[in-house]
This record gives sequence, structure tokens and C-alpha cells, in this order.
Amino acid sequence: MSLSGIDLHPSSSIAGLGTSFDSSLQGPSCRDEKLPIRVLMTTDTVGGVWNYSINLIRGLAPYGVQVILAAMGRRPSADQRHQAVTTSNLYLLDSDFKLEWMDDAWTDVKLAGDWLLEVEAKWRPALVHLNGYIHAPLPWHGPRLVVAHSCVLSWWHAVRGASPPEQWLTYAAHVARGLAAAELVVAPSAAMLAELRRLYRWSGEGMVIWNGLPANGRSPGFSKEDFILTVGRLWDEAKNLRAVEAVSTRLAWPIYAAGEGQASPHGGSVTRLGYLSGGEISEWMQRAAVYALPARYEPFGLSILEAARSECALVLGDIPSLRELWDGAAWFVPPDGIPELGDALATLIAEPNMRAEFAARASERARRYGIERMAKQYAAVYRKLLQGSRVPCI
Repeated sequence: MSLSGIDLHPSSSIAGLGTSFDSSLQGPSCRDEKLPIRVLMTTDTVGGVWNYSINLIRGLAPYGVQVILAAMGRRPSADQRHQAVTTSNLYLLDSDFKLEWMDDAWTDVKLAGDWLLEVEAKWRPALVHLNGYIHAPLPWHGPRLVVAHSCVLSWWHAVRGASPPEQWLTYAAHVARGLAAAELVVAPSAAMLAELRRLYRWSGEGMVIWNGLPANGRSPGFSKEDFILTVGRLWDEAKNLRAVEAVSTRLAWPIYAAGEGQASPHGGSVTRLGYLSGGEISEWMQRAAVYALPARYEPFGLSILEAARSECALVLGDIPSLRELWDGAAWFVPPDGIPELGDALATLIAEPNMRAEFAARASERARRYGIERMAKQYAAVYRKLLQGSRVPCI
């Protein structure tokens, strides 16, 4: 195929990797845990999967895992390229192929599959870590791990309370085939894994590995301020930011919303911050006293974890995945409960001791979701998948 428009040059520094990225290099079996592993990982640049990928790859460095990261969706931003450059065990290949859940994506999905197979042929990874479903049935040479961050069917059931329109039947069939083709499917919560089994009647091998972030907590120089923060794509009904907007006029504190999207026609007094880099969001998290996300759908929620790690009091949508992860460490409200959301936020504003207690609970719970545990589990999964494999480690 023609690769015009696809960057095949490295977008990150590979200092320290030496000849380990020589595509002609052959090696012994990966059953020896002392040997490094080369992994081809897919990611996208338009949502939380990018942050998940970068954090995981950095966490995998001590385990000798070197990653060819194939990015799709759109070209990486300057901030994303900087993150890649500063990750020593990462080699970035980027493209602007549409993602499988986007409109009119199937031509791009096919071209992306051809590209990924060419990448595999060039770099010869020991296994493929797919942060999506559609490309799992491709004729890969090594084992396939699929990570289920979300899916359209579970989104529709949670947000709209119904099955998606017929136009998504092709997508659903492809996802079902992808699940069936994977040697292992990982989900970030038991709730998400259960939805995959229910919606796609999938009964294959699956496990839960919680997402994680580096446990660095609040930074010196930041103090909590009297405002509420929320983060998410403003057009995504799953984040339910309209509910936050609906209660904003009755609250004594200002509310700030970070994320892509246009101003809502529903009024309210939320100040929109637009797209922020990872560092900018971190700074806002450090300053915010309360983080509100009355989500209708959130299989994990990395923004919630970052807010908890930054000692924000959490007000969250009462859905199975968030109950699973944050029960006892957050104030839960029904996603449709506008009065309950307003009451929760007003109470936390008026009661500093209660606010401090919820912030402390959230910070303590956040320690459970560290990058070290996440990376250790993925490294163990990689080794297990490669037992008996004839593909060289690197």
C-alpha cells in the first residue's frame, strides 16, 4: 500500500535503545524473564487512551519492555510529542487514520490495518497490544492483547438507555470478532468487562487491570482555592457536564470546565477553559477544592484519579464502574439527579470539614491505582502470553 501521509520516522528520542530497535535482530524465546520484550501498541490521540499509553509505557521500562507506539485518530499535539520524546523506551509512529468509532471510518480502518501489518513486519514485535478491537483479527505473528477502554454499544446503553441505531451493527460485528480473536481481553474495571460479556455474548479469556497514574500527589506551591472543576469533552453526553452547568447558577463558587467543545445553549455560568495540556490540567487539579463528574458512562476515569491524587473532594455519577472504584471515597449522585448534584456541591462548599474529609478519602483511595501496580500486572501478562511462543522477544 502507499504510505503517503503516514509518518514512519521516529517522533521520539530513542537514546538508550541502541540496536534493540534493529528490525533485523533476532533473539531467543521470551520465556526467559530476564530478556527484554518488544511490543507493538496501538493508541489514539483524541482521548484518555493516549495518557494511559504513555503512563503504562513509562511504567514498563523497568521490566525491559520496549514499545513501538502506533498512533491514530489525528496527528499528535506538541504536548503529546513532547511526552513521547521524554519516554526512553518508546518509538512513536503516527498517522491520522480515523478510529473505529468515528463516522465513515471503515476505509481508514482497513488502511490502518495494512499499515499496522507493515509496521509489524518491519519491527517484529513479540506481541501486539491493541487499545481497540477492530484490528485484532488481522494475521499477526504473535499473541494479541486487546484492552477494552470503552465501546459504542455500552456507551449507548448507559447514556441513551437503548441499543444503538442500525448503522452501528457493522461496528458491533467487528468488535465481536475482535474480542473473539484476542488471546486475552483486559478491562479497567469489572463493570466494563461484564458489559462486554453481556452485549457481545463474548465468553473468552478476560481480566481486570486498573488504570494507574504516578503517585506524586500535590505539588509544593499550590493551595486549594474556592472553585469546582470538571474535565471532559463538552459534547460527550457520557460526561454529563450539562448537569454541572444546570446547577452552576445556584452555587456560591465558580465552576470551571476543561475540554474541547462549544458553549452549551442551555445557559449556566460555567467558565470554559477549552483544551488544556496535561500539565495545565494538573495545575487546575492542584488548585481545585472539588471535582465534579456526574457521569452517565465512565469505564474508569483517569481524570477522576488525577483529581483524587490532587486531593480534590469528589462528586461522581452513581454508576457501577465508579461505585466499584470509588465507593466510600466520593459523594455519589444519580446522573439524572440535578437537585441531588446541586445539594452535594452546595454542602461541600458550606462545610469545609466535610470537604476535607472527602478529599482525604479520595487521596487515600488514589494510592490503590498506582502506575507501579498497573505496569507490573501488564508485564506479567505479556510474559504469560509469550510462554511457548516461537516469536523472538526482540
